[in-house]
Amino acid sequence: MIRESISKENDFMLEKIQQPNDIKKIPEEQLTEVAAEIREFLVETMSKLGGHLASNLGVVELTIALHRVFDLPKDKIIWDVGHQSYTHKILTGRKDAFESLRQEGGLSGFPKRSESSCDVFDTGHSSTSISAGVGYVKARDLKKQDYSVISVIGDGALTGGMAYEALNNAAELKTNFIIVLNDNEMSISKNVGGISTYLSGIRTAASYTELKMGVTRALEKIPKIGPGMVDAVRKTKSSIKQIVIPGMLFENMGITYLGPVDGHDIHQMVRVFQEAKRFEGPILVHVLTKKGQGYEPALRHPSRFHGAGPFEIETGLPISRSNPTYTDIFSTVMRKMGDREPDVVAVTAAMPTGVGLKRFSNMFPDRCFDVGIAEEHAVTFAAGLALGGMIPVVAIYSSFLQRAYDQMMHDVCMQELHVVFAIDRAGLVGSDGETHHGVFDLSYLNSMPNMTVMAPKNLWELSDMMKFAVHFNGPIALRYPRGEAYTGLQDHRAPVRYGKAEVLEQGEKIALLAVGNMVKTAVQVRELLQEQGYQVTLVNMRFVKPFDMALVRELSGSHELLVTMEENVRNGGFGEQVASFVMEEGLSARVQIVALPNRFVHQGSVSSQMKETGIDAESVAGKILKVYKELEQKVRK
Repeated sequence: MIRESISKENDFMLEKIQQPNDIKKIPEEQLTEVAAEIREFLVETMSKLGGHLASNLGVVELTIALHRVFDLPKDKIIWDVGHQSYTHKILTGRKDAFESLRQEGGLSGFPKRSESSCDVFDTGHSSTSISAGVGYVKARDLKKQDYSVISVIGDGALTGGMAYEALNNAAELKTNFIIVLNDNEMSISKNVGGISTYLSGIRTAASYTELKMGVTRALEKIPKIGPGMVDAVRKTKSSIKQIVIPGMLFENMGITYLGPVDGHDIHQMVRVFQEAKRFEGPILVHVLTKKGQGYEPALRHPSRFHGAGPFEIETGLPISRSNPTYTDIFSTVMRKMGDREPDVVAVTAAMPTGVGLKRFSNMFPDRCFDVGIAEEHAVTFAAGLALGGMIPVVAIYSSFLQRAYDQMMHDVCMQELHVVFAIDRAGLVGSDGETHHGVFDLSYLNSMPNMTVMAPKNLWELSDMMKFAVHFNGPIALRYPRGEAYTGLQDHRAPVRYGKAEVLEQGEKIALLAVGNMVKTAVQVRELLQEQGYQVTLVNMRFVKPFDMALVRELSGSHELLVTMEENVRNGGFGEQVASFVMEEGLSARVQIVALPNRFVHQGSVSSQMKETGIDAESVAGKILKVYKELEQKVRK
């Protein structure tokens, strides 16, 4: 449990850690106190700023042990996803920067090479650390350099197919490569699948790490012949691995297994890492941790504290309760759909809570499938469900769905299968930054033949579009943003018709063609232009693919300027499709594209990100006025 206060002695110990490797100066007997102090610091900081608390609380001792054994930045520690890198940042001298964590211009919530030489690989998505580690090892050996490479991966991330591709490749290595399996029985939600079952068996089996290490130490003590015997055992991978069963999956792949190890016992982990460091070849250290360790609310509700907002330390309850989010609305619709549509099934990739499928799963457990961190499999699995007569709804974050581009193209669109893609976190997401923005989906969805793409303007339209999508016939995607659902324009609820837009306000000369969440911004833009004496037309496009060509053609005849508005990169997005159509049709109206620049947008609040990228209401209104005045001047000439 988090202590009531931090002693002056312990506070001084943590203050002594100002740069990499300072943890080595702390007496061994005081390391547990350092761990407790770090936990208190994390809880206090996250209660004010929010962040990935549970995962970081679980790896405090693990991180301390790694930093005790290895030398940074010479040695390379690669954190998979990076949700768990806060203690690593503290131990590398960044504690005083935590007040800016996940804020604009501040400390990233993930490892960032531009931030520290101790961050050796930019992460944010899952199952990449082993692949990157193998690359580092190969580069090290080719350059004949001498440093250790340690890839830390969670048991949830280990369900990702890329991790197994990397393990298969790693087995061929002849030099040292350390894989640390951080096993907390969780990804964001409870782990599922065969690998989870396999690891459960290892957890409950008697540990043989000490046995292996004990045999090794005993052999090394034999005069003259002992070290040679140890080398022979290591090279042949014989005898020791056959003593007991756990870890045989990895051993049979050609990767030596050590574990399971208590992930909250610093001293035991230090011994194991020292042994692993001396090994010639790939070696996996299986470490057991508890997500949320040291803070009772996070231990009880690890999913809630995966990415928590500000909260009360005493209770763990959020400080402020928000209005319903788009995810909440999706959750409600799916729950009702489960009763009304018996063929509807749901598919998620390790995030039933995050995407709003928990209620559906509780009510219809046989119709909700969590496939683990496996977006590619999720999509092709859904294709099979569709061919079998079901109506699969695949709910995945926009940035994660990028991984399944090929499967969407070849396995769903090419076969014209009725799969509904519920794309959450579309658009800018704020503090998680560039790895989590969903700002490319309109571009890659536009490239897919047979795909239909929709975006709702408010919470009621999300509900209507979901019903439309379920009764559609063919691949269809519905994208909606993170955060509170827009409750404006309640009186505008025309029936959803395929490929047809909704004219919200009729004006003249200038028409705003807004997609999804940008309708809210367009309402504000229209008000600002009204103040300048312009009565503009406001259109909710509803469909991005196919967009309402007939309406665009009509508006081009009665308006001088068509302004497309989308929370997606410009390249390949909605605006470029409209501009291309207007040009090919030889229409007279000018098209002004309001979209995100084709670059990665750094962390910050969504409002600051919109302003920085020029898609906030004030910036858009200013751009429109500038362009339209240029048009007026040309007409006068």
